[in-house]
Amino acid sequence: MPNPNRGSCGFQSNEFEQEYDRPSKSQLKREMDALQKLGGELVDQPRDRVKRVPMPEDVRDAILECQKIKNHEGRRRQMQYVGKKMRSLTEEEVATIQRTIDSWKGSSKAETALMHSLERRRDLLLTDENTLTTLLSDYPELDAQQMRTLIRNARKEQAESKPPKAYREIFQILKQCAHQAALDAKAAADAAAGDDDEEDDE
Repeated sequence: MPNPNRGSCGFQSNEFEQEYDRPSKSQLKREMDALQKLGGELVDQPRDRVKRVPMPEDVRDAILECQKIKNHEGRRRQMQYVGKKMRSLTEEEVATIQRTIDSWKGSSKAETALMHSLERRRDLLLTDENTLTTLLSDYPELDAQQMRTLIRNARKEQAESKPPKAYREIFQILKQCAHQAALDAKAAADAAAGDDDEEDDE
């Protein structure tokens, strides 16, 4: 007599099917999408930056060609070709490209944080006299009289809703100071590294 429960609570025939060590269709699709997205990120980057990324020449050429295409349909087809070329890369090549892109994002975040820091300092210059004193102490090469004039003009611009000419100029000066400070820090680090190398040689 047939068992009425069979199939609902008994074993399923596919439980005993042989399992294969190969990716599922959904996993392959995810990997293809990830490579397509990676290629898209490279297409969105400046050409000079793409040229410096370690990758096979044919993959780079496909990306650079895509950047030149303005027609929507032509660009879409080229993006598909870029995705195809990306899928020809080894895991190591993909990892190298991903690390490069991640390093760009890190630099971009650091730059954005610096810009926000400079904007906050500029706003403090307009509201807190001590901020200018600290700034002149940090950067003695600055023209104190020029800074006071710019601060005064920037306050006037805000009060009278005028174009922020002095306000922007203050930001550019702060940006130059930060850039110079970064260069000085790098030079000091390089000099220290050079001294260490000399000691190691002795």
